[in-house]
Amino acid sequence: MPDPSTWRPRLPPAARLRHDQVRETDVLLLPERVVVLHGSARAVLELADGDRTVDDIVAALAPPPAQDTIRDDVLSFLTALRTEGVLR
Repeated sequence: MPDPSTWRPRLPPAARLRHDQVRETDVLLLPERVVVLHGSARAVLELADGDRTVDDIVAALAPPPAQDTIRDDVLSFLTALRTEGVLR
């Protein structure tokens, strides 16, 4: 897994976050691919701008007492997207 204190995840330039009215959910649109997002996935991806580290993203999503609780989930989610070629 990447180091959350140094990795600065970002979506590729062609990626778009949208709300799909037909599915009534948020989606990530990529060339020839649609990723359906659940829960707080959109909030995480909106913060993945290439400037923030994973730790910065976690800090923006939750107050300090809850950060330890969500850090592993956020890192696992971002790492999975990176493995799939969705994130850089």
